[in-house]
Amino acid sequence: MPTADDNTGRVWFITGASRGLGRAFADAALAAGDRVAIAARTAAPLEELAAAHPGRVLPLSMDVTDRAAVFAAVAEAVGHFGRLDIVVNNAGSLSMGMVEEFTEAEARAQMELNFFGALWVAQAVMPTLRAQGSGHLVQVSSIAALGGFPSTGLYSASKFALEGLSEALAMEAAGFGVKVSIIQPGGYWTDLYTAMSSTSPLEAYGPLREELQKQFAEGSVDSDPKLAAQALLKLVDSDEPPLRLLLGSMVYDVAFDMARRRMDTWSAWEQVSRAAEHAIAAPGSTGGQSAA
Repeated sequence: MPTADDNTGRVWFITGASRGLGRAFADAALAAGDRVAIAARTAAPLEELAAAHPGRVLPLSMDVTDRAAVFAAVAEAVGHFGRLDIVVNNAGSLSMGMVEEFTEAEARAQMELNFFGALWVAQAVMPTLRAQGSGHLVQVSSIAALGGFPSTGLYSASKFALEGLSEALAMEAAGFGVKVSIIQPGGYWTDLYTAMSSTSPLEAYGPLREELQKQFAEGSVDSDPKLAAQALLKLVDSDEPPLRLLLGSMVYDVAFDMARRRMDTWSAWEQVSRAAEHAIAAPGSTGGQSAA
């Protein structure tokens, strides 16, 4: 196991690392003998972890919605450790409410943290990863990216956007030897729900809220974040990691069920879909023929 004076082990950069999945990821990386730059809005909760692993942990105070702060923190991590091997975009939040209920400020805040925060980190680390010709960027998405659900529309939108961005980035980065993966976790015992924000409810959605409350009346049965961390280690240890990895039996089953239903719908409407396409020459062109 590396000591404070060792420069061995991979270097991780993890956002939202003060608690929940982020902290579990950091603990797993350290247990594997790696070094970790851990970033959170407040660095104080990270100091204990740094003290327990002298020389192997760099705590960073960073708000991912502040692009300049993100670039500065990444530069500090690279300057401290000399490289980056695994970057985990984990910082995020959950805003609950019906789509109609969101104010502009609430909608923008959800996108700023879950989407733009991840974008700024990706932009900040890519120059280093490209120069190294190696590295693995892991984007923490959600079961909410599999489809929209009542009261999580903006959260789903932020995760859908993150996944679309990540698919493109994976293809852009591949030529430089940089890998990109998206993990889609199901339920874990984190503070995602206890720290979530909610919109001001409209009376019209009262019946729907009551129905949703009935569905969740028995409470949630979630998993230990350590299980997600174990899966993450297997992912980053793989020579050929997948673009997407589902975490948990529930999310696995939901993903397949939703995919089958979408395929059934596409199949049922195949004739309409195919009839909507018939290639023609560009409007105003001569169709490749000389004018008379």
